[in-house]
Amino acid sequence: MLNYKLISKIFGSLLYLEATLMCLCLIVSLYYGDTDIASFIFTIAVTAACGYGFRQAGRNADNNMSRRDAYLVVTVAWVLFSLFGMIPFIFPNFSFNDIANSSMQSFSFTDAFFETMSGFTTTGATVIDDVESLPKGLLFWRSLTQWIGGLGIVFFTIAVLPSMVGGNVKVFSAEATGPIRSKLHPRLSTGAKWIWVVYLFLTIACIFSYMACGMGWFDAVNYAMTSTATGGFSTTNGSIATFHSPAEEYVCTLFCFLAGVNFTLLYASVARLRIKSLLRNSEFRFYIIVITLATIFIMAELVARSSYSIEHAFRSALFQVVSFLTSTGLFSEDAGKWPHVTWIVLACLMVLGGCSGSTSGGIKSIRGLMLLKIVRNEFRQILHPNAVLPLKIEGANVPQSKRVTLLAFLTLYIMLAIVCAFVMTIAGVDHTNAVTITLSCLGNVGPTLGLEIGPTMSWSILPDFAKWICAFLMLVGRLELFSVLVLFTPAFWKDN
Repeated sequence: MLNYKLISKIFGSLLYLEATLMCLCLIVSLYYGDTDIASFIFTIAVTAACGYGFRQAGRNADNNMSRRDAYLVVTVAWVLFSLFGMIPFIFPNFSFNDIANSSMQSFSFTDAFFETMSGFTTTGATVIDDVESLPKGLLFWRSLTQWIGGLGIVFFTIAVLPSMVGGNVKVFSAEATGPIRSKLHPRLSTGAKWIWVVYLFLTIACIFSYMACGMGWFDAVNYAMTSTATGGFSTTNGSIATFHSPAEEYVCTLFCFLAGVNFTLLYASVARLRIKSLLRNSEFRFYIIVITLATIFIMAELVARSSYSIEHAFRSALFQVVSFLTSTGLFSEDAGKWPHVTWIVLACLMVLGGCSGSTSGGIKSIRGLMLLKIVRNEFRQILHPNAVLPLKIEGANVPQSKRVTLLAFLTLYIMLAIVCAFVMTIAGVDHTNAVTITLSCLGNVGPTLGLEIGPTMSWSILPDFAKWICAFLMLVGRLELFSVLVLFTPAFWKDN
């Protein structure tokens, strides 16, 4: 049986945390005297009240959490955060001084949920045509949703509220990304805090780097949060391209690249001054090789076919390669106008993703590396049928069970992509967009490649039905398929 009291207690803590985070947005709104002050006051009150209700329902709960409880908590927590997080978009935005003169665009329930789920899952797809028309507090909230969702809502809670639940190891396992878990501190809450220290350090360094290149503090804070979270939401309609600054583009590329590296590896190698361990890591080397090869190919295409200068081609190619591979979704120019062969490369990067244990999406580089090694072993097995060929990652043999899980993951990933792309095509979405939108949502990438919806466009023209499919794919992709889809199996709800 599910431990409903414990689950309710956890949801109460999560909603208290969300209400606290919204207070930061309220402070921003008050500072600018913007039109969303009442909206955030109302949202904070509702969220805190519901959090209190959940906590009361979970009084006297024990801390015995089963694996089944953990999967339910993680999945529903992301939906719950999105449902309450979308209230500022729906609640009427107006100024206390002048209620009649609000130019804030209205959001339907579908659009508000889509935007918030896109934020928390760090997908970065938006249905807002004119981002610059939003009040400052709401812009800050969009960026903050991505920053919190970067390492995971529950992972953040474990770091902040370590005594929230006794089964936090199970919860972490249900939310963590990648097929192979990196070793943390023996106490998970301590390990989570150190990972968040690295994340916070990267964010602060990114803020000051952006400001040093000429960006204002508000834009710098927002872009830093979405860059280190590899999210992609921006405060301007033109993303990084708005600033027309090569320096800003290089800064953005650097921090998106770092955010695409395994954070446990970053902590172990940089914080403990073991740089060689970073360079010896096979996933990190694979990550570097993919970026290098893709950048060189696209750079050559831009120089040969689009008459780019070498520096411009290198900068643009590197920026888009890192942006797509790490699932950031920020853009320095419209890749939809590039030679179509570059679309294929970017689509492959969109599927692959960055390193496991990072803020990036996709299937993760470690899985790509494992697949290549499995293929290599198969060729060797043909020549030596009786040979026993290990599959080693970082010197440790990957057990057969994890290889089977990898193939099951990829099969399910492909099946979901095919079915959802097919359904979107039936719903009237252009076939190229249907495929790339599906891959973008599953990989939590954000931009898409097509004629109707390009890399620099909003997704507002999608029918509501397609938006709900996209929101579902974002959640499934962020929690890596099984954590969500297991809830739809009959066995999950059986008592035994």
